[in-house]
Amino acid sequence: MATKLGTKAFSLLKYSSPQNVTRMLSQAAPAPFDIQHSNPFAKKVDAVPVAKYGGRHTITMLPGGGIGPEMMTYVREVFRYAGVPVDFEVIQIDQKSESDEDLEYAITSIRRNGVGIKGNIETGSARPGVMSRNVGLRNELDLFVNVLHAKSHPGINSRHRDIDVFIVRQNTEGEYAMLEHESVPGVVESMKVITDENSARVARYAFEFARKNGRKKVTTVHKANIMKLSDGLFLEVSKQMSKEYPEIQHSDMIIDNTCMQLVSNPHQFDVINTTNLYGSIVSNVVCGLIGGAGLFSGRNYGDHYAVFEPGTRNTGTAIAGKNIANPIAMLQASVDMLHHLGHTQHAKMIDDAIYKTVNEDRIHTPDLGGQATSIDVVQNIIKYLQQSTRKINWQDTRSSTFY
Repeated sequence: MATKLGTKAFSLLKYSSPQNVTRMLSQAAPAPFDIQHSNPFAKKVDAVPVAKYGGRHTITMLPGGGIGPEMMTYVREVFRYAGVPVDFEVIQIDQKSESDEDLEYAITSIRRNGVGIKGNIETGSARPGVMSRNVGLRNELDLFVNVLHAKSHPGINSRHRDIDVFIVRQNTEGEYAMLEHESVPGVVESMKVITDENSARVARYAFEFARKNGRKKVTTVHKANIMKLSDGLFLEVSKQMSKEYPEIQHSDMIIDNTCMQLVSNPHQFDVINTTNLYGSIVSNVVCGLIGGAGLFSGRNYGDHYAVFEPGTRNTGTAIAGKNIANPIAMLQASVDMLHHLGHTQHAKMIDDAIYKTVNEDRIHTPDLGGQATSIDVVQNIIKYLQQSTRKINWQDTRSSTFY
């Protein structure tokens, strides 16, 4: 018995040396963060209470790269003039670093606060194995669906008018699974992952969204004629889900034809339900038809967390710091965030100021064919906020209603 105890004690002493401790740690089970990104299947996460202090919300703010930092400055300035009861926890992510420390801290912050607003986060390294920070954040928080509302502005000249389309996009799998390898020199394989579970989640979200918002039609966009198993599964799940919503018309369309139809006859679409990559393509096409990347916001939802950002996720590096970037998309994302938090009166006040600036005063940045600077747009919005805040009864500025 003593011999056995002595052997165990010696074994413990042996592993207590720094070299052996380091080796043991490197051989230990991978952390949950590493497991998530070696496995393309999105996982559900446990709820974390949303932090509220003195009736105020704390929001994680990730400025990102390119025009992101200046856009976030405008958001904070607009919120200040609107008297929004929100505080920001600002986290910078170093795009040049290959470490995930900043990203993990950002994810922890969103889990603590429940809600985030972000610019596009660049991943500076093109080295295989370095994950996209944007994809990593969506996967780790299980933000399984992205929603973009593409609606025409009457004050903007565009190829089509009166477009009003919602794009519901699967947000965590497909070609964004980040599973690539070079099987032999000069031959690269990339895995596309479609699962029954996540296809059902996004399909149900699309149909529930249509039902709650009075929409009549859901179109599932796919490429099942070529990718018969992956896109075939997504399409079949959508068809089965549609049977639970008999009052909503369901159709499907191949992605190639969808792009052509969006350009030629976009009014036939109501709610589009699609996979990750096709959602990115369709979003950019429809936004380009009615004003461009600078106008529309995107909402990322999971079971417990929400992150808001510009809809087409463009970084805008080429125009950063030139005072010509359109701030409307980021400001619209902040409006979506306020609706989500229940600050509907503040959201409406800012939304009205944006509408008047874009459509009545037609203060347009160069991307819309105008001559205004970014600051010109923001100052005009603030002018309307100052007028509105003089009239508001601040006794009741919160509502739990989300449009």
